[in-house]
Order: sequence, then C-alpha cells, then structure tokens
Amino acid sequence: MHAGVQTRLTQELEQFKRDGVYKRLNHLDSPQAPRVTMEGRGEVVILSSNNYVGLSNTPEVVAAGKAALDRYGAGTASVRFICGTFTIHRDLEAALARFVGTEASLSYVSCWNANEGLFATLLNDQDIVISDQLNHASIIDGIRLAKVIGKCDTAVYKHSDMADLEVKLRDAREHRTRLVVTDGVFSMEGDIARLADILELARRYDSVVAVDDSHATGVLGATGRGTAEHCGVLGEVDILTSTLGKALGGAAGGFVASSAAVCDYLTQRARPQLFSNALPCTVAGSALAAVRHLEAHPELITRLHENARYFREQLIARGFKPLPGETPIIPVILGETAKAIQMSELLLEAGVFVTGFGYPVVPQGEARVRCQVSAAHTRDDLDRALAAFTTVGRKLGLV
Repeated sequence: MHAGVQTRLTQELEQFKRDGVYKRLNHLDSPQAPRVTMEGRGEVVILSSNNYVGLSNTPEVVAAGKAALDRYGAGTASVRFICGTFTIHRDLEAALARFVGTEASLSYVSCWNANEGLFATLLNDQDIVISDQLNHASIIDGIRLAKVIGKCDTAVYKHSDMADLEVKLRDAREHRTRLVVTDGVFSMEGDIARLADILELARRYDSVVAVDDSHATGVLGATGRGTAEHCGVLGEVDILTSTLGKALGGAAGGFVASSAAVCDYLTQRARPQLFSNALPCTVAGSALAAVRHLEAHPELITRLHENARYFREQLIARGFKPLPGETPIIPVILGETAKAIQMSELLLEAGVFVTGFGYPVVPQGEARVRCQVSAAHTRDDLDRALAAFTTVGRKLGLV
C-alpha cells in the first residue's frame, strides 16, 4: 500500500475511535439464535439480530440448504442469463411471488443489489423517483446511480408526510413515470409506512409505488406477508424489493417482486443480474424452505407480535422511553451518542447484546439503543434482557 494512503487511512481510523463511531466486530461461535456463544463473552442474549422468526437455525431450513448444496454444488459459477439459472431459482421465485402477492419475482445476491438494479434499469430522463426522507441507504444509493446512469429526476418527501408527498407528485405531473419509493418498516425508527395513503395518492396522480419490505417480509401482517398485508393492501403494490437475509432464513440474498413484465425486463437489462453471479443454490434452498415453513406455521408471527408487545410494555413499565410502534424493532431513545455507546457496552458486560446508534447514523440528540425481538425469544430470554436494562439504566441514571 502507498505510504501516504496508509497514513491517511490510519489517521482517519484513529479519529473514528476518538469520535466514538468506530465499529468493533463481535465474533459469534454458534448459530444465530436468541442466545449465542460470543467469543470472549460466553453466552449472550441477542437483541440486535434480524432473525425475526428464528428461522436461521430451524432444522428444516438448515437441512434444505445442505440438500441444495449436495444437489447443485457450492457455487453457481455464472450469471443468470448464461448458465447460472438453476431449477431451485425458479422454485424460489415462484414461492416468493405467491408469498408477497405479486405475479412474479426475481432473486438477487442481496436486496442492496435489487435496489441498485431497480431504479437505474427502469427510469431515464423522462422519469422521476420520489423517495421518503428516511429511506434505507440502499435505496438512496440506487437512486443516485439512476440519476447518473438514466439521468432521471429525483425528489425527497418529508418522512411519512402525505401532504408533502402530494406536493411532490403534483410538481412531477409532466414526467412520463412517477415512481414513489418507501421502506415498509423504517429500520432505525421501527415505524411503518402509511402504505394505504401512499397508494391512494399514487392512483390519484397516476404513479407507481415501490416498497422495500426488508424489515417487514416474514414480520408484519397476520401471516407475515409484510407491510401490504398489515395495511390491508396485499397485492396492490406495484413493485416490492425485500431480503432473504432477515426473517426468511437469514442467510443472504434479495429479490424484486412485481409483474412478469417488470421482472423479465430486469432479467434483460439490470446490471447486477447481467454482471454478477446468481444467488448460490444452497441459499435459495434454505430460503425456499423458510418461506414454506412460515406459510405452514403462522403461529410464529403471532408469537413474534406478542413478544414485541411484551418487551415494549415492560421497558415502559421500567421507566424507559421506547419509540411507540407495532414492530419488533424497539429503539430506546437516550439522547447523546456517548450514552448510547456506554449503555450498549454495559449491557454486553451483563450478557445482553444491543447495538447503540448515535450521530450521524441518527439525528443529533436522538442517540438510541435499538432492540430487535424475535419469535424465538423465550419469556426467560426477554426477562433476562429486561433485568439487565434495569440494572444498567439505574447505573447510568436513566431510570
């Protein structure tokens, strides 16, 4: 490495540490589960995982991944349009489309890739994409790419502000395509998009709606079909993107779900499809098993919602101030970044892993620890975490 570059990077890394934003990696030595073995820590209750319904270590899901590994091999070794499409991809994509209520779906190696490919492929200089202010970084970067490649126009509306969205839609009436994009569940806040209202506005202004449902697929709705099911509009969203790396087994991968024409067009033209290897078959196999398991066990969704409600209510009873909401993402607002980082460290010492977030990830003065509850958590797991919160909260003068 060039000495000047090495020096600059080392100095910036040291500044990250001084600013309290340096990320230290914690190494797990067991499967992702409610309780894990963390190197140097022993057994730890995990309250920071996206394993919302506990499928990452469900025996049927693991076995399906192993079976796909044996049948199809370790890698796809090709992009989809050459020789990287396996029968397991077709089976998975049909199951995903059925699950989320669309005509078709198309898998990617990540939802980041799905968002990266979506806007730049579908939009050009005649079009505009209108994005919620708090959308995920993958949406933001996907839009930036579309702006450079396709020269589309862009606009941002205030978070979940329907009046502001209507202004942006009204101002965009001369564009050929108006694409409104929102997260289904906003990962830092744990709140849910006003999807029924967004769809109503989109119809009024002849617009298309895209939803990144990564934190809602397998989480929201009576049967886990996501934000659309939760809001009573299942089957009405034009384009969905989501992940296989959270509730649906937690391995990796993502997908776009939409009409057959949209998915076929993305197959023909989306650069992450054309220039990157297909989703590994072992991941496709475990994800397909996760979808089927979830369809057969809707009680997992009921348990998830019950656990989230219990944990939120108990935090409030102990004097904490979690943001209100209905999702298993439960942020506890602490104020200053240093306090959030300190609380996260003290909780880990007490055997509970919760991540602290501060500025610039969240606004100044709104630092938080973000709890994520799973259907796999037992009441004992949650009570152990609550006891640690109480002890640490008193030590820091928070309760």
